[in-house]
Amino acid sequence: MDQYLQWKEILASGGDVTAWQSFYVKFYQAFIESDRWLQYVKGVGTTLYVTAMALIIGIILGVIVAVVRTAHDQQRPGHRNPVLGIVNAVFKVYVTVIRGTPMMVQLMIMGFVVFATSRNFTLVGGLSLGINSGAYVSEIIRGGLMAVDSGQMEAGRSLGLNYIDTMRFVVVPQAVKAILPALGNEFIVLLKDTSLISVIAGKELLYAARGVISRTYEAMFPLLGAAAIYLVLVMIFTWLLGIFERRLRASDRR
Repeated sequence: MDQYLQWKEILASGGDVTAWQSFYVKFYQAFIESDRWLQYVKGVGTTLYVTAMALIIGIILGVIVAVVRTAHDQQRPGHRNPVLGIVNAVFKVYVTVIRGTPMMVQLMIMGFVVFATSRNFTLVGGLSLGINSGAYVSEIIRGGLMAVDSGQMEAGRSLGLNYIDTMRFVVVPQAVKAILPALGNEFIVLLKDTSLISVIAGKELLYAARGVISRTYEAMFPLLGAAAIYLVLVMIFTWLLGIFERRLRASDRR
């Protein structure tokens, strides 16, 4: 500690220090001094919480939108449901608007306009990410459902199953295996997109790194540390997703 303070004073006064001494001082400032590593840990916890919340919202929205749009597209000619058509049109506008506008703009609209009176920016950020993810998840699921041969639906209906049961027991199990890699990729993108909520003061990992930068006036180590943590999280989730996919493939062989 004494050595750190001595080297820090020399560095601050513009004195000559070795590359190792400069590295040590900046690293100590970014992660160890005043227990700043705790800020990163807290930021990781918030990042995982926001990711989980956005993932749940995104999957729920995505499933609802995908099922409605698929049901609309699979209607037989002459048997069109007008209510389903209206709901499908609303969902189509939702998907078009969300996919056609930047995530950061959506966050700022939610944080500074829609929920301007709210101080819980982390919750607002998670909600915004969930709404954004729902549009992309819906297209992934819809693509998977539409990719299943139409004969599967006809076979289920011929066995006396209604539309919902046919989707549940025949179509969806086949579609899940096809869409899992894309859903896993969407989850990884969602995890990294949590860094955007710092623009509305959401207290996630990047917010913690920026807080350290404002105190040390040194950006390299806090940002490199945040990037390394994101990389480790992505690698862990990619590994877990790979295990899940291998188990699904193994179950197909039995």
